Amino acid sequence: MRDTLPLLERIPFPPLRRARLETLQVNLGYRCNQSCVHCHVNAGPNRTEQMAPETVAVVLDVLRARQIGGLDITGGAPELNPDFRRLVRGARSLGVTVTDRCNLTILHESGQEDLAEFLACERVEIVASLPCYLRDNVERQRGKGVFEASLRALRRLNALGYGRGLTLNLVYNPQGSSLPPSQATLEADYKRALKGYGIVFDRLFVLANMPIQRFGSMLISKGEFERYLSLLQDAHLDANLESVMCRNLVSVDWRGFMYDCDFNQMLDLAIAPGGKRMHLQDLLASDLEGQPIRVAGHCYGCTAGQGSSCGGALKEAAE
Repeated sequence: MRDTLPLLERIPFPPLRRARLETLQVNLGYRCNQSCVHCHVNAGPNRTEQMAPETVAVVLDVLRARQIGGLDITGGAPELNPDFRRLVRGARSLGVTVTDRCNLTILHESGQEDLAEFLACERVEIVASLPCYLRDNVERQRGKGVFEASLRALRRLNALGYGRGLTLNLVYNPQGSSLPPSQATLEADYKRALKGYGIVFDRLFVLANMPIQRFGSMLISKGEFERYLSLLQDAHLDANLESVMCRNLVSVDWRGFMYDCDFNQMLDLAIAPGGKRMHLQDLLASDLEGQPIRVAGHCYGCTAGQGSSCGGALKEAAE
């Protein structure tokens, strides 16, 4: 796989500093039951990295000590970590809003038969990846049979109250090296198409593809890397800088080390004041507010056009 970091580090990006920490985004491991082309984590069934029980305990300690209101759990398929449910229960007992970034097909995996019921019981907010509402597009990106499996999972979640009181949001990524379309327009298309399958959901989050990991390597191999970066830079809007997710979020890897965002985590651009990596444990004694954020060329993926974040488009969200 081609490393994009040396190319990205040459591209200047406006300086940013951290604001108040509101969300802890925790990666429980890179193992996943899928291997998606656009996956910036390079997750898959053969990955073995996963967060240890002791580190999960530190996550709960930090949520409690820092009174952080949001826990965003990701992976891989985070549900495959044996301590996923312990973390969810612990965070919910603290009154923390928990988000599970779910690939939907995990609900059909052996050992996960009661996962949907567990999520509903704990009132976990689900952000479910569904890259398109068309079968061919989904299966081109995720594999044969994934579309039908995703629809079955969505119907099951609907039956438990998701999309009807419990929060169910979907995620869209473009198929290739283009900016995503208008979030509001595409959300209306998704709702119209999925209604035909008897499925409802709350919001659609439209995310730009980041030029890192599998996607970045593919851009390089096709000779499209420079063109895509130029596309992102030309569409940059300074107004999006105030709303980028890295100002109020910390990304934590499976070992407990901290990053300004999930994308920096995949590039190994750790939060490291004075050259020393910060571990989650350090948050028990120190704050990050006001510290500089590590930036490079990939950051234009968050500020191009309508903007892009873990919560979807920045511009439309602000409006």
